[in-house]
Amino acid sequence: MEFIYYFGDVFTPINFGLLLLGTIGGLILGATPGLSPTMAVALLIPFTFQLEAAQGLILLGAAYTSTVAGGAVSAILLKIPGAPANIATTLDGHAMALNGEGAKALQLSFLSSAVGGVFGVLLLIFLTPVLAQWALAFGPSHLFWLAILGVTVIGSLDSKSVVKGLLSGCIGLWLATIGFDDIMGAQRFIFHPSLGGGINIIAALIGLFAIPQVITMFAKGRKNDGAEAIQVKKHPIKGAISELFRYKRAMGIGTITGSIIGLIPGVGGQIAGLVAYDQSKKFSTDRDKFGTGHPEGLIAAESANNAMVGPSLVPLLTLSIPGSPTAAVLLGGLLIHGIFPGTDLFDNHPDVAWTFINSMLIGQILMCIFGLYVAGMAARVAQVPQSMMAAIVLGLAVFGSYSVQSSMGDVYVMASLGVMMYFLERFGFSAAPLVLGLILGPIAESNFIQGSMIATATDGLAPYFLTGILNLFLIAVVVLSILYSAYMELRSQRYTSKEEIMA
Repeated sequence: MEFIYYFGDVFTPINFGLLLLGTIGGLILGATPGLSPTMAVALLIPFTFQLEAAQGLILLGAAYTSTVAGGAVSAILLKIPGAPANIATTLDGHAMALNGEGAKALQLSFLSSAVGGVFGVLLLIFLTPVLAQWALAFGPSHLFWLAILGVTVIGSLDSKSVVKGLLSGCIGLWLATIGFDDIMGAQRFIFHPSLGGGINIIAALIGLFAIPQVITMFAKGRKNDGAEAIQVKKHPIKGAISELFRYKRAMGIGTITGSIIGLIPGVGGQIAGLVAYDQSKKFSTDRDKFGTGHPEGLIAAESANNAMVGPSLVPLLTLSIPGSPTAAVLLGGLLIHGIFPGTDLFDNHPDVAWTFINSMLIGQILMCIFGLYVAGMAARVAQVPQSMMAAIVLGLAVFGSYSVQSSMGDVYVMASLGVMMYFLERFGFSAAPLVLGLILGPIAESNFIQGSMIATATDGLAPYFLTGILNLFLIAVVVLSILYSAYMELRSQRYTSKEEIMA
């Protein structure tokens, strides 16, 4: 219970001021398409040079927490994920906004983010040594099977057709191979110099989600501006809290899934959100409502991506292994201040470590308070005429894509993928499985190649990938996930056939 001793340090005027600044700034940066949590934290690092170590980490930690939650604002109102972690939020969040429930969706998003986030930080406080050893047990073969488990989610993400969902995922997996092979350095599918570095995930994310929206809004023309603007109904916060208790199963699935995935180095919040969304759908009695504006899907996704934040710092603070790209940037912030994370961090610098962790706990509560306040005003964004909104979104999309690497090549990639996705959507394909394939492809490929190298030097390929308790457990989950998706598809087809016969 040593952490309680350092709680008072969070509330000194300068520390609390930095916590407020990081929280509010993080919400704004997170709501801006293209500005991911990693980029937001990286942009803030220069401002911490003149601060003490604990003060700098408070600012960076608050920004990390709030940008993940703030990304839900654009995901819900504009169908553009503010960060990769908010991909799953668009599936039901934007549908709720289209149904006039934008304010309610934002309230549920911030409340579930706070619950998941607080749980994740409490895990960080109480179970750090145990969880760090567990996370270290994950090798290339386990990460490969985890990526394959993510691939099995692809089929059920597209609510209209499993086949189209799988085809979208295959397109994403192919896009992930463009560029140089990270392990061997071989060139693949580089048709233009802009593709030399591969497909940038942020540019792809913006293009696939934003550009089809922009084209659709421009296509409707200015004549329909008044009629087409999204209508927003006011929603009491008490109602959102009671709805959160109503869907406590989705909250539990999202929080636990996000916490477990956060512990695994290099996986990230986007997979946490998508896997939680998929599992919540499979266990729900209202699975047919997913994708149509169902609060259960939104709650699972947002609780998962914020529950991931705390555990992603466990391997960083105890083993010097970043659990996410943003944690890797935080590692740079620690090293700049001469602090080397490891098993002796809590012995040599307990004031810095515990003040930082305590500030993240308080930061989750502040994020929820400011987020709920922002929800009332942000919902008005949906009432902006569509022609004006299309121009704003297009400007943000170009700015967000260019700002990732200061490269016009990323803007071309963003525009090309966006136009392609516009036509694919007209034939019933979805962007979410495609993005998941793009994210999981490099993880599966690099870990399979690394595992193959290790297997060659040891017992061989089959024993390395197919034996061991953790491997067998993940393989069993993969098989069950595929069988369950196939069963639900067949059941849905039978139900539809019966309805047609009765009609």
